[in-house]
Amino acid sequence: MLETVLKWLPFLGQGALVTVKITLLSGVLAMALAMLSGLGRTSTFALVRLIAAGYIELFRAASLLVLLFWVYFALPIAGVELSKTWSAVLAIGLNIGAYGGEIVRSSIQAIPSGQYEASIALNLSPFRRLVQIVLPQAIVRMLPPMGNLWIEMLKSTSLVYFITMSDLTYEAMILRNNYYNDTPVIFGLLLLIYYALSSCISLPINWLERRMTAWR
Repeated sequence: MLETVLKWLPFLGQGALVTVKITLLSGVLAMALAMLSGLGRTSTFALVRLIAAGYIELFRAASLLVLLFWVYFALPIAGVELSKTWSAVLAIGLNIGAYGGEIVRSSIQAIPSGQYEASIALNLSPFRRLVQIVLPQAIVRMLPPMGNLWIEMLKSTSLVYFITMSDLTYEAMILRNNYYNDTPVIFGLLLLIYYALSSCISLPINWLERRMTAWR
C-alpha cells in the first residue's frame, strides 16, 4: 500500500501546485471584488449601490461551471482570448467575489450605530471613519465566513478539470483512467490532499480571528 501511495504522490503533487496557484490568484481577485462591491453596497450614492448590487446578484446567480465555459469558450469568439489559467482565475474570482461582497456588506452594517455617531462627534472624515473605526471591527466579523469562502473557492478549482487544466482533480482522473484497480487509493489520496489544503486555510484564519478578537 505504501509503495502504491508513494508511486502516485508526485503526480498528485504536481496537480496540487496548479490547484494552489489557481486558488491564490482567484482569491486575490475575489477579495478585491468583494471589498469593492461590499463597500459599494453601503455607498451613499445610488448609482454605486446599483452597480454593486447588479454585480453581486448576477454572479451569485450564475453557475460557476457555466461561467467558466463562457469565459474560456465564448469570449474568444468575441475577440478576447485568455489562457486556461486566467480563464479559471477570472471565472472563479468573479463568482466568489460576488459572495464575498455580501459578507463585506453585512459585516459593515453589523457595526453598532453608536460607533458611527461617536466618529461623527469626533469630526472624523468619512475616509478616516471607514479606515479607523468601521473596517477594523468589520474585518473581525468577516474572517469566519471569508475563511469558509476561501475553502469553497479551493474546492471550486476542481471544475477547471472540464477545461482540461492539469489541476489536482485532473491528475487524479488521469491516474484513475490508467490504473482503474487503484481507484480507491488514488481518490483516497485526493481527499486527503484537499483536506490538507483546506487546513492550510482554516488554521491561519482561526488563529488570526483569535488574535484580532483579543486585540479588539
